[in-house]
This record gives sequence, structure tokens and C-alpha cells, in this order.
Amino acid sequence: MGERFFLYDDVTQAKTRFLSFMGDEERHDLALIYSDRHYGKVIVLDIQSNRFAIIGSDDLKEEGYLEFAFGITEEKAAELLDFLSEIIY
Repeated sequence: MGERFFLYDDVTQAKTRFLSFMGDEERHDLALIYSDRHYGKVIVLDIQSNRFAIIGSDDLKEEGYLEFAFGITEEKAAELLDFLSEIIY
């Protein structure tokens, strides 16, 4: 194998917020990672499903985005969207 070529190798400060809430459909355990990367978007990790997405307010307006990103039903996505719309600007 040849010499490894990195596209980037940065170390940045990040703030992580852990949240848990009970929706009508299920419990949601999330970790939100805020940093200077990803053009102001937030990395949202669903701890229960081990899935994540980089989400900004524009993504929340995209129909079907949460269903696709987290592999959840439309009903579960609706309650997650309602919650994330309150905390992601």
C-alpha cells in the first residue's frame, strides 16, 4: 500500500448536547454536536439507532429528509421534526 493521502486532518473544539424526550411514537435519545464545521449545521446522532445526520434549518424543510436519514416512519419523523425545529435555527 502506498503513502496515505488525507483529505483533511483537523482538530476542532465542539460542544455536545445530550437530549432525551418522549414522543407519542417513541423515546428519542439524541446527541447534538455543534462545531465550526459543516457550515453551521449540527450533527444529530440518534443514540438508539446508531444513525446520524448533519442537519440545518434548510434540511428540516426538505420533505422526507428525516425519514431517510434516520430510517424512521413518517409519524416518528414528524415528532422529531417538531422537536428539532425548536432547537435548530
